[in-house]
Amino acid sequence: MIGPNGAGKTTLFNCLSRLYSFSEGSIRFEGRPLVETPAHGIAALGIGRTFQNLALFRTMSVRENVMLGGHCRTRTGYLANALRLPSVRREEATLAAKVDDLLALLELEAVREVRVADLPFGTQKRVELGRALASQPTLLLLDEPAGGLNHEEVETLMGLLRRIRQQLDLTVLLVEHHMNMVMRISDQVVALDFGKKIADGTPSEVQNNADVVRAYLGTEE
Repeated sequence: MIGPNGAGKTTLFNCLSRLYSFSEGSIRFEGRPLVETPAHGIAALGIGRTFQNLALFRTMSVRENVMLGGHCRTRTGYLANALRLPSVRREEATLAAKVDDLLALLELEAVREVRVADLPFGTQKRVELGRALASQPTLLLLDEPAGGLNHEEVETLMGLLRRIRQQLDLTVLLVEHHMNMVMRISDQVVALDFGKKIADGTPSEVQNNADVVRAYLGTEE
């Protein structure tokens, strides 16, 4: 999903995540109206998300941050956890194994016990991606994942996103201003402007759409 600043891209993400309430229309996910799901239930529904500004627990380790993403999939209650029942230990072992697989996928094994605050920005981005993936989403929302990355890091990110989509079999909805990245990895591109869809098609179709060109570059008076 592309569009100039203020087009409504992050607002749409916030509606999908139920961080914003919407007053008109409806949003359905796998046939279910999202308006019926509170914000804290979105991850368990199968929607994972990263943010423009990192929202990590900076004093916790990489592994601890990623583990947090998987707690929406746990089923044991407060009492079972307080008593450390066998069901809790089994659940934690299952989650830990899945997190270790994600750390390997994201090439974070070498820094698994490092505090997030001590890592470079590009690595922190991968940690946030890992936390979103730990919730086992079927839809992954990525809000400007290439923001603040250098050219080499963007290339690495593109390869990583292709690998994630193939290995984890999920749908990725990407909001991004890095047009080279968008056009190289997307199957379908939607362009927004002032909250309205102005184009929808393959990367080449959208890239050459007159309304998209006008939205980004303007027109002569």
